Amino acid sequence: MDSLLDWCTRHARPDEGHALGLSMVSGDASFRRYYRLGGCSPSLIAVHAPPDKERNLEFTRVAGLLRDAGVHAPQVLAFEPVQGFLLLEDLGDDLLRTSLDDVSVDRLYGLAMATLQQMQRAPVAAAGWELPPYSDALLRQEMALFPEWFLQQLLGITPTETESALIAGTCDALVASALAQPQVLVHRDYHSRNLMLQGDGSLGVIDFQDAVCGPVSYDLVSLLRDCYVRWPPERVRGWALAYASQATAAGILPAVPEQEFLRWFDLMGLQRHIKVLGIFARLWLRDGKPGYLRDLPLVIRYTLEVASAHPETAAFAAWFRERVLPEARRHAWFGPA
Repeated sequence: MDSLLDWCTRHARPDEGHALGLSMVSGDASFRRYYRLGGCSPSLIAVHAPPDKERNLEFTRVAGLLRDAGVHAPQVLAFEPVQGFLLLEDLGDDLLRTSLDDVSVDRLYGLAMATLQQMQRAPVAAAGWELPPYSDALLRQEMALFPEWFLQQLLGITPTETESALIAGTCDALVASALAQPQVLVHRDYHSRNLMLQGDGSLGVIDFQDAVCGPVSYDLVSLLRDCYVRWPPERVRGWALAYASQATAAGILPAVPEQEFLRWFDLMGLQRHIKVLGIFARLWLRDGKPGYLRDLPLVIRYTLEVASAHPETAAFAAWFRERVLPEARRHAWFGPA
């Protein structure tokens, strides 16, 4: 932390009579560490993001794309690529998640969906650089975390050849649906813990360094079927269709039948949740972060509900319920969601 503070002193001027100092804000699921730089006005956020593990250059580039599109991403004030130091605008501590309740959610999700449409209107290339595609290979690479980390490492299930073929066939259907959608800038982790309420009523957007050019429904389902908070399915459906109507009027989304859009939405969410089961298991088993285990039951519930509702994934849902769910129930982290 001393080297980070020394670097910050070269890029920030302390208020008269004060000395600059760092206080831990948070870590997250990655290797990044965030500190608030005090002693200057306004305060700033200093980040140590190991360059061998984090996408720091991509963060700075995506921040520029978003800000140019009118999205309140933090301004990058300084960047040191060798050590992985960044100095950012401070967007505060007011997470959208902490303000969500039955009364506020319609207004706040309306704001989040409007911000999402601003993001989706952003160009996916600038100054000779472009976002990587959310490709067939990347979609499959993500879902491969499910059998490796969730089934085998966490639950002790080694899939048979038949089970592996079922998982592969399910992944085929999910990839085909994703690639059939209009492709836009995708944040890839657009949910209530990565959106910050601002004093001017806008939303600040953080944690976008993994952005890609991908399916139009991805960030929407990340928001509405958030791994950390659940809303009644009929409300989720209403929000999703409201977004589709607004995005069509804005020229982001071509006119598609409601059922086709909802199928895109569902299957995209299933791809995400299959991936997340693997990620949350890996965060515990590899990285020693047990906090994500308590969120597994909700992700399992989403997975079963959505997979059961579509003919191309119904066999996966039946297998999951019969083979996987009994093993999950043996663990202390399993409970109602």
